[in-house]
Parts: sequence; C-alpha cells; structure tokens
Amino acid sequence: MGKRYRNYQFIVRVTDEEKEKIDKRMQLCGSINRNAFIRKMALDGYIINLNIPELNEIVSLLRYTSNNVNQIATKVNSTGIIFKKEIEEILRNQTELWQMLDKIIAKFSKIK
Repeated sequence: MGKRYRNYQFIVRVTDEEKEKIDKRMQLCGSINRNAFIRKMALDGYIINLNIPELNEIVSLLRYTSNNVNQIATKVNSTGIIFKKEIEEILRNQTELWQMLDKIIAKFSKIK
C-alpha cells in the first residue's frame, strides 16, 4: 500500500438521530460521500446549497430585456423614433424581474 494523501483518521460516534440528521443534510446539498461531507463541514463550518429556480427565469428575462433594449437603441439611432409600446414592455419586464428578486431575497432571509 502506497503513501496516503490523508494520514490521519478520526472516528466519531453518533446516535441514530444524529446519523439521520447528517444523512438528511448530505441529501440537501447533494453529497453522496459521507467522509467528504463531514470533512467539508469540519473544515468550512457550513455548506449552503442554493437551488433557486427563479434565478434561471430571471436570467432569461434579463436576456430578453437586454435584447429589446439593444433593438430599440438601434432603431432610435437610425430613425430617431421610439414607440410607447416598446417602452411599456421593458417596464413590465423590469417589474417582473423586481418581483422575482424580492422572492429570492425573502428566501435568503430565511437562511439561518
């Protein structure tokens, strides 16, 4: 057997309830290796796994709005004309983005 990268071994005894809690936390952060999970927790103190589906929707809306703004800027630069309908659409998208961000901030505020 060759030299090990990690030379020290810790043996920790836990109750059934503690093991269940550890297993649940492992599942929450997507870890399947208990040793790696416990090592990470011991070294870094805590792990936060953020799974916020609203972020994907926000990114899509930002891209859509960005494209609209670029198209409007191009049209205004070439014609000098802008339509009220286009501005209203951008304002609607911005309002929707802010509402989604408020939801995400509310989720962050619940993290202890």
